[in-house]
Amino acid sequence: MNILTEKFNTPYHSAPFTSIKNEDYLPAFKELIQQSEEEINAIVNNPEEPTFENVIEALAYSGEQLDVVSNIFFNLNSAETSDEIQQIAQEVSPILTEYSSKISQNEALFNKIKKVYDEKEKYNLNEEQKMLLNETYKGFVRSGALLNEEDKEKLKKISMDLSVKSLQFGQNVLASTNAYFKHITNKEDLAGIPEAIMDQYAEEAKERNLDGWVITLQYPSYIPFMTYAENRELRKELALANGKKSFDDGEFDNQNLIKELLNLKQQKAELLGYKNYADFVLEERMAKSPVKVFDFLNELLTKAKPYADKEIEELKSLAKADGIDEMQSYDHAFYAEKLRKQKFDLNDEELKPYFPLNQVQDAVFGLAGELFGLTFEERNDIPKYHEEVKVYEVKEAFDSAQTGSYKALLYVDYFPRKGKRAGAWMTSYKNQYQLNGENSRPHISIVCNFSKPTKDTPSLLTFQEVTTLFHEFGHALHGMMANTQYPTLSGTSVKWDFVELPSQFLENFCYEPEFLKTFAKHYKTGEVLPDEKIEKIEQSKNFMEGYQTLRQLGFGLLDMNYHTKVDELKNESIKDFEDQYTKATTLYPINPETAMSPSFSHIFQGGYSAGYYSYKWAEVLDADAFQYFKENGIFNPEIAAKYKVLLSSGGTKDPMELYKNFRGSEPKVESLLKRAFG
Repeated sequence: MNILTEKFNTPYHSAPFTSIKNEDYLPAFKELIQQSEEEINAIVNNPEEPTFENVIEALAYSGEQLDVVSNIFFNLNSAETSDEIQQIAQEVSPILTEYSSKISQNEALFNKIKKVYDEKEKYNLNEEQKMLLNETYKGFVRSGALLNEEDKEKLKKISMDLSVKSLQFGQNVLASTNAYFKHITNKEDLAGIPEAIMDQYAEEAKERNLDGWVITLQYPSYIPFMTYAENRELRKELALANGKKSFDDGEFDNQNLIKELLNLKQQKAELLGYKNYADFVLEERMAKSPVKVFDFLNELLTKAKPYADKEIEELKSLAKADGIDEMQSYDHAFYAEKLRKQKFDLNDEELKPYFPLNQVQDAVFGLAGELFGLTFEERNDIPKYHEEVKVYEVKEAFDSAQTGSYKALLYVDYFPRKGKRAGAWMTSYKNQYQLNGENSRPHISIVCNFSKPTKDTPSLLTFQEVTTLFHEFGHALHGMMANTQYPTLSGTSVKWDFVELPSQFLENFCYEPEFLKTFAKHYKTGEVLPDEKIEKIEQSKNFMEGYQTLRQLGFGLLDMNYHTKVDELKNESIKDFEDQYTKATTLYPINPETAMSPSFSHIFQGGYSAGYYSYKWAEVLDADAFQYFKENGIFNPEIAAKYKVLLSSGGTKDPMELYKNFRGSEPKVESLLKRAFG
């Protein structure tokens, strides 16, 4: 019997990672797809009159085990992949896409859904049920249910091609990242690099059976090098390597793949009756239209550009003193760090001893306890996919219904590995839902790429990594607090430009002195981070905010232009297109040898196509939401209770309505501008 096809015989039916073999996946997917199709057939062939219960609810609860296994497999493909898993992913993706298309284009099923939808007034539906009905109907229409047979086939083929090609894009980026490393044997080449980072580079060299030091393009290796290395030629070499990821006409080049992906998305949009892919996507977002997104991004660009220009001028004068007449992008991190040290006498290496990973984790767990009454207990009896992963049982300490009740499982996976993609993310192995009187709780995971502990020191985080952990934990809270009826509306199943609110909101606490003092303690001496350093963290919060804002706006504008102007790409290179549409936000000379689009995984592999603006959009929400806490006390229990309702509601309500219920008014862009620029 295949271990993946039945409910797991593990605590809380958690993923049985230690028992799964790679050869289990393909047969399990095939069997579970067949089971799910039988559930769909049962809905379609039910002789009774179609009702909300026997059609819409039955569909919402169908395919549960298939969802769980998909989550396990594709999360592992990101966090602990191998050539074999990537090969299986290439085989599985089209099968799943075909299955999905088969359901969304099942005419008999859609006719039943449409009948319930058209007669919805006769059902006494609550708010969540209405949302489920609307989302189900809309989802089918947006998947081609109203198309003729020929067009349905076209759409099915497009969806399968998109699935395979986006997967290939991500695999190319990972392979391109792993293909490069810089081996250094002369210690003088590493002048300026702090001792702890040197140790990290030495460990990397040792793992590769090399003497000296090795720098890779993984962020915990690459970013410190660009920040501290005094050797400008080496900074240039590393930056070129990073900027050439999947942009070197080699085996892992993504340029043609980008054009293919964008053409497929455009074809999909036109087939479904939309002008372009951005129109298709934004219909289902808070922003609603490309025009509104462009207006939003350009308004912020106008307001942030003068601040960014001023910041760069400051850096240029520092560089000039070192004899650099024309500053380049690969000089930015180095001189920004220099200026930060000069202005605030503060650098990451000074702060890191106060932020050992275990203390930061305890702090974020403690904050969840303070605001929402959650507790976290490590479980060693729950299977893990790697020895570095830890699993926590989350309970709600003052749940009015059942004191100390089980709330969720939380997996944490903090360190880089060869088989793990770069960056940080939250994901879910199992959604929350309620069925037959049982509230089935979620299994949530946080994956990061922090510096590993060495033989002498624990994992010490930069302040940016501290905010990253809080960010991902904010997403995790959204998942763990979920309390809805249906799995498809649970947790982070919300409009995409709303999904970053909980994550970005939680980052704000990292800058609050009363909270910082509770956990920022030197890992050796126990000394609390001194007041003057806390003050400098506060002062430096908006350091280079203009530059960072323009960088994010550049990504957002490029994304929107890719998904509204695909025709222009027919006669233009990826490089030329990128340069043209990031020009307004570019603050350094453009390098003809590099491009970021071929490794822009957010929009070509992840879910941020025509949605990258969401980060800035959500910043307006989070600045406005935190302002509410600041005005009333950052641990205010009444406001925390209202915020908990927002988190636990998932996608059961329109996000603007949810936000207004919490805040009492719509979010104001002024809250963000005030926080960013004073």
